[in-house]
Amino acid sequence: MRYIRHMLAAGCLLVAIPVHSAQTAAPAPDGFPVCYNFECSRQQTVTLDAQQWQAMRALFTPAAGSAAEERAMIRRAIAQMEAFAGALTGTSDIGGNVAGAGHPGQMDCIDESTNTTTYLTLLQQDGLLRWHAVRERAQRDKWIIDIHWTAVIRDTDSGQLYAVDSWFLDNGQPPYIQKLADWLNKKDFDE
Repeated sequence: MRYIRHMLAAGCLLVAIPVHSAQTAAPAPDGFPVCYNFECSRQQTVTLDAQQWQAMRALFTPAAGSAAEERAMIRRAIAQMEAFAGALTGTSDIGGNVAGAGHPGQMDCIDESTNTTTYLTLLQQDGLLRWHAVRERAQRDKWIIDIHWTAVIRDTDSGQLYAVDSWFLDNGQPPYIQKLADWLNKKDFDE
């Protein structure tokens, strides 16, 4: 079993996440944190069973023939991970902050970007990402009331950075993926 280190929330809490690589007998990640209730104020450790992780692997079969094709696979995988995590934690996040204000298990962009980075890291550790590498989360802060966080991936061929942002959508919906520079400039999402 290998361990990855992951920075969580604004306080940058370091935790070790045990992850089984594709070469080990154990088929699923064992015990990873899921954040919710704004600013990662609540965390719950969840474990996917073998059938759930096999469903994740199936989303990447056959392997992507291009980075663009893999980004489409990543969108479906993050949506599925959110659905699994939501069922395991009893959370059902509503897109954005306002609509879900006061809703138990609601997630802000800190929760969403932290969770998405965790999910991407689990996929990467299992060898499912061939065209992308997980990067540290990014923040945009044009105005103090408009601070926003996102998960980030890098196209390993071109070096292009992409935002993977699930905050705008309800739990289990495929996140938006766009060039990080466009995300930083608040350009509309294509998808």
